[in-house]
Amino acid sequence: MKQNRVSYELEKIVQTLGQFKQGVSLEALKHALDLDIEIRTLQRRLEKLKEEGLVVASGKGRAITYQVAASIASEVPNAQLNLTADIPLSEEGRGLLQKLSLPQHLRRPVGYNAAFLTDYRPNVDYYLSLKERHKLAELGQTNRLNQPAGTYAKEILQRLLIDLSWNSSRLEGNTYSLLDTQRLISQGKLADHRSVAEAQMILNHKDAIEFIVQTTEEIDFNYYTLTNLHAMLSNNLLPDPAASGRLRTFGVGITNSVFTPLAMPQLIDELFRVMLSKAQAIEDPFEQAFFIMVQLPYLQPFDDVNKRVSRLAANIPLNRHNLAPLAFVDVPNHLYVQGLLGIYELNQIELFKDVFLWAYERSALRYAAVRQSLGEPDTFRLEYREDVRSLISEIITGGMSQQEAAKKIQEAARKIPEADQARFIETVDTELLALHEGNYARYRVRPSEYIRWREIWEKE
Repeated sequence: MKQNRVSYELEKIVQTLGQFKQGVSLEALKHALDLDIEIRTLQRRLEKLKEEGLVVASGKGRAITYQVAASIASEVPNAQLNLTADIPLSEEGRGLLQKLSLPQHLRRPVGYNAAFLTDYRPNVDYYLSLKERHKLAELGQTNRLNQPAGTYAKEILQRLLIDLSWNSSRLEGNTYSLLDTQRLISQGKLADHRSVAEAQMILNHKDAIEFIVQTTEEIDFNYYTLTNLHAMLSNNLLPDPAASGRLRTFGVGITNSVFTPLAMPQLIDELFRVMLSKAQAIEDPFEQAFFIMVQLPYLQPFDDVNKRVSRLAANIPLNRHNLAPLAFVDVPNHLYVQGLLGIYELNQIELFKDVFLWAYERSALRYAAVRQSLGEPDTFRLEYREDVRSLISEIITGGMSQQEAAKKIQEAARKIPEADQARFIETVDTELLALHEGNYARYRVRPSEYIRWREIWEKE
């Protein structure tokens, strides 16, 4: 704990010094720092940073000033640019995001901390507070809570296959659009100008989701389920085909992180089983879901595809209790990754928990059949309301096929600011996939036009 505190203080000092281009005195630095630190302790921290070549001092006696070394000065201001978030963050999450914003070579290298897993006591220790668990339970309610396990997911399977396959793949950098994903899953048609590996990733998600939903009574947080889930998600994507469903036997690194995962195969196997045993013992489905999303990527038990396994495994308890699924709708990739870095490098879950709580609310609102309130309107959809409506109207009245519509959407997206293009495409895709006889009139099309378009759309 002390080491984490020292590391944080060192990082905070470097960040604060970056604000003073001409250098700053010891007293002024202490005043600027948001730290409870004594002058003598601050002097020791500065000496250590000087030894490491990160800080330089000039002058003598009371006139001495400190500033960031020229070799890294250009990088420190950039560390401040990632502090804005796309979702509401807790004070702890925002503080953690600030720590992680330092350039990689300024962060302290760390290895796997087994105690982070072994010290966790199911149903005694909780990552999610009682208030958070109650809120999630309220959000996740469906009209199938008293039905046999897995009933709800089976009813929404086709929608879930598309949403979860697309969003989970998107978090891995997959460039398929939502509409491309729908065509691939429903019709087996590959998107133009997309790699075969991207199609394979999505189809692997489809197989894994069907495995979870269709074998609800047979699966659990056990060796069989997690290894087979990995086998499905990694199918035809790993250099060694035998690595699918097999625990890791060699060391790996984490891109853009100072964390080095465990390398000993025997310990990986042992701790993998400990993780599963603890997950299985957790009674609350949301705590179960979040626990596996934290601990599985941290252990990195497989050669690759660990995050994908954790995202789908998180849906096992939700499916079993007929709760709304976690489809990672609209989750910002960079915050998801930064949240995991907080776990990898500092064993701190706050930022990742902020992402999880927000992500579940977004997903639950998409799937819930009944809500007590309408919630807040989506400001993005409000801003592009007319653009979306006119585009969908043009697609319907023009009798466009799915392939033609995809091209039209891409053309339309290029006319709006680049930062909004991906979200715009997703919004139009989502609206098209949600069209039915009861809602198409809002796009100002006649029944005959809708019926003609629907026949073309479903024929492809």
